[in-house]
Amino acid sequence: MAEVLHLTGPILLSADEVRSQAWVLAGRVTYEEPTGARDIRTIQGWVLPGLVDAHSHIGLGTQGAVDEATSEAQALADREAGALLLRDCGSPADTRWVQARADLPRVVRAGRHIARTRRYLRNYAHEVEPEDLVAQVEVEAGRGDGWVKLVGDWIDRDRGDLAPSWPREAFAAAIARAHELGARVTAHCFGEEVLYDLAEAGIDCVEHATGLEPETINRFAAQGIAIVPTLVNIETFPAIASAAREKFPTYHDHMLDLHARRFETIAAAYAAGVRIYLGTDAGGTIPHGLVALEAANLVRVGMSTLDVLDATCWAARTWLGYDGLTEGAEADLVVYPEDPRTHVGVLAHPDVVILRGVVVRS
Repeated sequence: MAEVLHLTGPILLSADEVRSQAWVLAGRVTYEEPTGARDIRTIQGWVLPGLVDAHSHIGLGTQGAVDEATSEAQALADREAGALLLRDCGSPADTRWVQARADLPRVVRAGRHIARTRRYLRNYAHEVEPEDLVAQVEVEAGRGDGWVKLVGDWIDRDRGDLAPSWPREAFAAAIARAHELGARVTAHCFGEEVLYDLAEAGIDCVEHATGLEPETINRFAAQGIAIVPTLVNIETFPAIASAAREKFPTYHDHMLDLHARRFETIAAAYAAGVRIYLGTDAGGTIPHGLVALEAANLVRVGMSTLDVLDATCWAARTWLGYDGLTEGAEADLVVYPEDPRTHVGVLAHPDVVILRGVVVRS
């Protein structure tokens, strides 16, 4: 039988609701003191729901799918950082086994990326032409957990710059079909042009979103389209651009410009009321376990500490369909030695991590 935990100190149910103590009993949170319990372990500190990395790739390495041992190490790195709920935004590896492991973070999967033929990283995606996009969306909607991931734009070698992967009507048909199947759709997007097509098609979320402009910002805010900026990933733009400088100079300059105004772009989206969630793009070339670093990046954008915490745990968990620290919720939580509401740097130093009611870090 799992030990009974007594949490003392501020229990941060939300930005506004705080309790002084809670218990973990049979793997769940309760605010009613248990009677007759023995061997109660007391844990003191500031308590948050398990953090969310809303853009992660379990099972993905630089060359494509990785083995289970590597996938496990990725998930454990996230767990160690307090990220206990991961939205996996596309992986060529079948990671459903992770969901059966009680000692690993919860994973909400999006199946495999869907990209245009020869318009994405090798071995990452199913690559299809416009006429096959809807059929592939049907497949990935069945493989995932309520999400489908499109590669919205990538370098077009004929154009020598970023360009939408498919025509607007293909995006519209694919997104409509995903919605009919009960799945939400997100898309990798670096540039400006594709965002107009995706807003018109009614997409649910956009990853990176470095190409947002005043018009698309207003449309995203009005339509409730969320963004996950992955600023940790955007730091790699200069290196990506450098590799293309001689062959694709227009693309090189475009990527550097998107990088130079990244904070300004996300700040404008934040000011307009676009919903923002934290994601690191871990997997591939980005290490896992960087939620605290990305939180610091969102503060650099100009987001308030409470809004960053909302994007990292409270609102993010609701968005993905998971409880926080409500009565009876499964006990996924992180305990800190200081108040994370005063400085998000606290997120880098969790004292205790509890997953499914079990202490996995102390």
